Parts: sequence; C-alpha cells; structure tokens
Amino acid sequence: MTTTTPDVSTAAGILRLGNAFCDAKALLTAVELDLFGVLHQTGATEEEIRQRLGLHGRGLRDFLTLLVSLGLLTEKNGRYTNAEGADKYLVRDIPTFIGGFLLRSSRNLYPAWGKIADALRTGEKQSGGEFSELTKVPALLKQFIGMMDALTQQLGPELTEAIEWRRYRSVLDVGGCRGNLAGQLVKAHPHLSGHVFDLPAMVPFFDEHIDSLGLTGLVRFHGGSFFEVPLPKADVVILGHVLHDWDADQRAYLVEKAYEAVRPGGVLLVYDRMLDVERNLVENLVISLDMLLVTDGGSEYPAEEIHQHALAAGFASSTEQPLGDYDTLVICHKS
Repeated sequence: MTTTTPDVSTAAGILRLGNAFCDAKALLTAVELDLFGVLHQTGATEEEIRQRLGLHGRGLRDFLTLLVSLGLLTEKNGRYTNAEGADKYLVRDIPTFIGGFLLRSSRNLYPAWGKIADALRTGEKQSGGEFSELTKVPALLKQFIGMMDALTQQLGPELTEAIEWRRYRSVLDVGGCRGNLAGQLVKAHPHLSGHVFDLPAMVPFFDEHIDSLGLTGLVRFHGGSFFEVPLPKADVVILGHVLHDWDADQRAYLVEKAYEAVRPGGVLLVYDRMLDVERNLVENLVISLDMLLVTDGGSEYPAEEIHQHALAAGFASSTEQPLGDYDTLVICHKS
C-alpha cells in the first residue's frame, strides 16, 4: 500500500501537512465520544447527536461536516450515518472494532507526540511507565488490551493462512494478551493446541475472552515474564508486535529464547511494522517513533535484523513475506 501525502513542493501542501494532526484528532475524538456507535444502523440528526452525546452544540455541525469530508460519515437531508468503513471498524462491541488502537492513540500517543522534540534531544521516552505498573491500573490495562485486540483482529485472518498449519500441532503466542490471536488460529485450525504466554495480570481477561469464543480448555494461559522464565514448548511460536518494544540486544535475546521453545521441525513467526529501506513506509516510520516516545529502547527494525538473530540463535533458515498492509512476517525454520 502506498501513502498519499500533500504536495510538499507547494506552500499550500506544506501547510496542509502541518495541520494533518487536526484530521487525526477529529477521528480520535469521534471514537472517544462513541459517535460511530450512536450512528450505527439508523443514523441521527445533528440535534439527536447533540442530545445523545451530551454536547453543547457549538461547532458540532462543522465537526460532523469534517468527518463527512474525511469519508467517515455520510449526510443526506440532515441525517448523518456512518460510511461503510466506519460502520465496520469503528462501532464498539462488534468483532471488527479497531477503535481500541485509536483510543490508545488519543489518550497516550497524541500527547506524547507533543514532546517529540524532547525525546529527540534526550533519547528518553515521554509517556508511560513500566508495563508491570500498567497492569495494576485496570482502566489502563483494558485500554492496552483493546489496542492489542484491534491489531490482532486485522492480522489474524492473514496469519491463519500464512503457513501450512496442518503440519503443526501446537501454537504459542508470546505476549498474546487475552488470547485473541490464539483464539482465531484455533478456531480456523481446530487440530491446534493453543497457548498464550503473558503476565499473570492478564488471566481474568483471558478467561473471559476465551470463554466468549467457546474455546475454554482449548487455549491455555501461561503466566510469567519472558525475560525471567522459560517459554512453554510449541511447534509454532509467535512474537507479534513484541520485539519492537525492545532494543536490538534484547530482541536478539528473545529470538534465542524463542528458539529454545520451538520444537524440532517447528517455526518461529515474527511480525512487526518492519523498516524496509526500499519502501520507506511513512506508517512504519511513525510507529518506530511511537516506540521512541513510549519505550526505553524500542524501535521498528529491518527484517534483515531478524534474519541475523535467527541464524545466530540456531535456526536453519528464515524467509519473509508481507503481512497485512504494513507488517512484515519473518518465518524462522528449526531443524
């Protein structure tokens, strides 16, 4: 997928790019307000929206018209409805909802980007504490889980087709949160034994979600820190959107640890918004800067780094392929 940016060879294009944050914040605010939930199925007039969301009214028409111009809403005879994409992905409590990621962007990343100059000067993160501390605050943990679900909800269907799953009997998702990806894989390939490794604080969220998927007993949770305890053994081990939280040395260590967990003849799957010098995807570079802002040493990285870590760890070979619009999947094969 290519990225369309304003024509920065013109003054107007530069000014437009400089104000692109306004478009983004309009979307994030609509998600925060649950506007798309209000408009789901039946739509509403401006006054109905004002009353249902408890808004003042000043600026509301311009706000709604902006969302129409951005392609998120439609308007006919004074009645606003969700555009197709918004109705599919931005309505809470439906399976395809990806707003969890946007809520994190609004509450965490948006303020952090206001401090990017400080981050570049100091090399220090500007938002968030240790993840273990986050797990002690239920509201923040729920926000994080929503973000992870949004990502795995999009990539899960592709991962179910990414390898010949019939060759394997078990799968372990490391840092698998409440089991959303593992659940998708087991549903798509019922012969698999599913496993999730994450911090113990995830247990109640995992139990509730796996039960809602009808997979209780088919996907198991293993609690612990992957820097402190061995990973459970499995034919397929997944490190998805995990390694970018850490620096290069820590990434190498985790690939070595994953090698020990992969059973002979199995594979390690690593996916992230990897940096390809030939593509220079704006989205992936933005995510890499997100890691600057919210982690102590994390960043996105080129796929070649994982190939090198895999070889050093003992994997016999590794290949890579696109995953979704922006991710790269590296498949590491163990003899």
